[in-house]
Order: sequence, then structure tokens, then C-alpha cells
Amino acid sequence: MRVYIPATLAMLRTFVESGELVPVSGIAFALTPMLRESYAAGDTEELEYAAMNEAARASLRLLAPELDGDPAAIARRVVVAADVEPVQWRPDLDDAAVTLAGVIPTRSVAAIHVDVAEAEAAVRAAAAVVDAADLGDPDAEFALGEAEDHEMAWYATQEVPFLLELL
Repeated sequence: MRVYIPATLAMLRTFVESGELVPVSGIAFALTPMLRESYAAGDTEELEYAAMNEAARASLRLLAPELDGDPAAIARRVVVAADVEPVQWRPDLDDAAVTLAGVIPTRSVAAIHVDVAEAEAAVRAAAAVVDAADLGDPDAEFALGEAEDHEMAWYATQEVPFLLELL
């Protein structure tokens, strides 16, 4: 099953060095039956995009502590797309949430999505208010929308070391 794992640049560096990605709390997002049921329409590609966006929002939650008080920290969301079995549905967390058992080896990674430089200001602002957005704050939700308006760039696994070197 294709899963979308929220990550940070620090996690991506560790992945490049070790060849394994350790999802925080084993949480990822996928096109689950519950996600499919929650949409009135949409093909598989659109619904997988929705799952990836959930992972991108979760990446903001991971990124917030790294950015807090550090204006030099690079503010970019990271989502790792991987093909993993088995997964466990987690409808108690979110319609798209799944739990993964263990680490994700390089061979399972299909692609890596990272924000481009133009998204950094919006991502920094969104990371600062992601918890407030979860609690229904409309201004915070607007800030998240500003970050989500930026499309993430796609990278093959072998391109990631070069991307990290250029940051």
C-alpha cells in the first residue's frame, strides 16, 4: 500500500545517512476505506493526493518545534511516499491515518516531496499555528491554507542527498 509519511529535513538527513526512515510514532497517511467513504467523489489519484496533504499537515506539527525560536531553521514540509505492508488503520486519529510496523528501508521509498524555497514564509507561519487550526481557529486555518497552496516538489530517492547539500 502506498503511504505518505510526514517528516522533516532533519529526519530526511538521518534517512540519507542510515538508509532507513523511522516514522514518528509509526504514523503515516494512506488512501484508506474510511478516507474513500468520506469523499462524495474523486478518483484514486485525487484521494491519494488528499492523503498526502494530510501527511504534509502532519509534517507541520513535526516542524513546529524545530522552527520555534530559530529564525535560521529551514521551514519546509517533507512527505515521504513509500510502499509498505502491513499497515493498521487508525480511524481514531484520522480517516487517512495508518500505523506502520517498524522502519522504512530505502528500497520501499517511491518518492520524496519537499517544499520549494518560495513556500518557506507560509510554512513557517503555518507551523506556528497548526495546533490552533486543529482547534478550529479560522485565522490559523487560513495560514495553513496559505502553506497548502504551495505545491511540494517531487524528488527521487537518489536525488535527496543533492537536495540536502544545496539547502
